[in-house]
Amino acid sequence: MNSKQEKLDKISRLLDVMDRLREECPWNGAQTTESIRPMTVEEVYELRDAIIKGDQEEIKTELGDRLYPIVFYARIASETDKFDIGDVAQKITDKMVFRHPHVFGDGPKPQTADDIANTWELVKAKEKGGNKRIMSGIPNSMPSMLKAISVQEKARGTGFDWEDKHDVWDKVKEEMGEYQRELDAMDAAGSEEERAEAISRAEGELGDFIFSTINAARLYGLDPDKALNRTCNKFMSRFTYLEEKTIRQGRNLKDMTLAEMDEIWDEAKKKGL
Repeated sequence: MNSKQEKLDKISRLLDVMDRLREECPWNGAQTTESIRPMTVEEVYELRDAIIKGDQEEIKTELGDRLYPIVFYARIASETDKFDIGDVAQKITDKMVFRHPHVFGDGPKPQTADDIANTWELVKAKEKGGNKRIMSGIPNSMPSMLKAISVQEKARGTGFDWEDKHDVWDKVKEEMGEYQRELDAMDAAGSEEERAEAISRAEGELGDFIFSTINAARLYGLDPDKALNRTCNKFMSRFTYLEEKTIRQGRNLKDMTLAEMDEIWDEAKKKGL
């Protein structure tokens, strides 16, 4: 592993490389904060994939790819004297010191990670004199699954959570029943206007049902985003097996019955796909 000085030296080299690229490379020199924004989003998801796979070498690579845009943004900002990478580091350092009074101040000493998590959002709310709202930091464009998890964790951080995780199942069952009733109402709708209203209500109940299911997963220590991603990948793998086998047989999926497709699907399952 690198010593602290070696770490500083390597980060310093990265900053030097960024300076030269900005000054001597036409492409890097032409970029703006807006033009590199898509790259930032893409790198987050690539890092996420590497973490899910648990590939340490890939994680290391993707973390570097994630670090580069941060250095890039700071370099662009420094050209108009807005801020530089030092200001970025100072900002997050000050924030972490403020949020951990039990480490850097005279705050009460928590005994467990849960003790910290249960008051985390209240500590964060003090950063702007108590005027910052708990949910204000959640991006509206955040993917819905991740937004639900973030919303629930922030609520938990104020103490607004289920006292007993087993109680959440009554809520899940309630939301499932309400969702099913609205689906039945869609089928029974007599006019286009009634159907449109039923669809709107059903979407609302679907959202409530998914939200409650995510809540249950969180309470049991499961990652619903990771779980759904695994299911999607499993479905894709089995469907690809089905598709490739039909192609080898000179057949077309559209010409097959569901029973014929299910037979091949079961083959994929037996193969561990």
